[in-house]
Amino acid sequence: MPDTRDEHQDIRDAVRDLCRQFPDAYFRKIDEQRGYPEAFVAALIGAGWLAAMIPEEYGGSGLGLTAASVIMEEINRSGGNAAAVHGQMYNMGTLLRSGSPAQKAKYLPDIAAGKLRIQSMAVTEPGAGTDTTRIKTSAVRKDGRYVVNGQKVWISRVQHSDLMVLLARTTPLAEVQKKSEGMSIFIVDLRQAIGKGLRVQPIANMVNHETNELFFDNLEIPEENLIGEEGKGFKYILEGLNAERALIAAECIGDGYWFVERASRYAKDRVVFDRPIGQNQGVQFPIADAFIEVEAANLMRFKACALFDAQLPCGAEANMAKYLAAKASWEAANVCLQTHGGFGFASEYDVERKFRETRLYQVAPISTNLIFSYVAEHLLGLPRSF
Repeated sequence: MPDTRDEHQDIRDAVRDLCRQFPDAYFRKIDEQRGYPEAFVAALIGAGWLAAMIPEEYGGSGLGLTAASVIMEEINRSGGNAAAVHGQMYNMGTLLRSGSPAQKAKYLPDIAAGKLRIQSMAVTEPGAGTDTTRIKTSAVRKDGRYVVNGQKVWISRVQHSDLMVLLARTTPLAEVQKKSEGMSIFIVDLRQAIGKGLRVQPIANMVNHETNELFFDNLEIPEENLIGEEGKGFKYILEGLNAERALIAAECIGDGYWFVERASRYAKDRVVFDRPIGQNQGVQFPIADAFIEVEAANLMRFKACALFDAQLPCGAEANMAKYLAAKASWEAANVCLQTHGGFGFASEYDVERKFRETRLYQVAPISTNLIFSYVAEHLLGLPRSF
């Protein structure tokens, strides 16, 4: 497949060179062990890629979301799984945009140097799901600290992170004028919290994706760990979610290209009835269709990132980019599996692993139906459906 050169080619080439040190067999073994790609993550940190968005004054590269999305794309396009590290990109953004100068000075240099990881964000709760304003986890101010009680679910990379961004209610829902008010965000030092008011319960799932249920029982957080203004946390979180969706879109783009490339390669090499199966239109047309869809989704990804980097509203574009890219990668995954036939189910081809990984993004970090609702209400002016 043609490799179109672009303005980010230096980043692409460098990330690809690093990823070549971690071939399919490496990620296959990690998947089989349900492990964490520690060596791969350490290499990314050592090369400075996870500090891409940290300003140079704190030891980072000072790049924007567009460049960060290219890094995530190339990891997946190379056969890896950026889900192991993508949290650091968008969680760090919360600190960058809303943190105080003292908080930035305290955390960002060590994050940039790889001494601290901020891979985890705790928002979702069992009883609220995507209705974030209904969260019940509370943070009550008391004697210079906040005392946290409650429960979170589907919180990823807790065991591989030093810091976590937490959303909790500092004012009960019944006491606020708008339901989006009264929530605040905090930095939780997991090294001090786990076992001292925070219990982590892993959730076994279909993908090798470390995710957990969290239980807070009088966890104490220093007052200075509040990010931004108390009660304004929902607004801060929404800003971060746009970055998250654009980065996830980029990962899906990477997956989509990986599936198209693998399907094309196999279709050229696999000979049945004395001809390569890729000579048959019944095989080549679905691959071509998948490629077109990935290319189209890619354009919306770059539009969303460009708006974000220009500090312009990008909620609609970020949502649409995530939807289009997740849809394109899933369709490409199905085409790739079908092209490989029975061999697609064999672990040694890596199709089934990537197939499982990309399926996640039809559900998370926001479901397709909620994106439809957003577009219907905010772009088309239709009545709110919930």
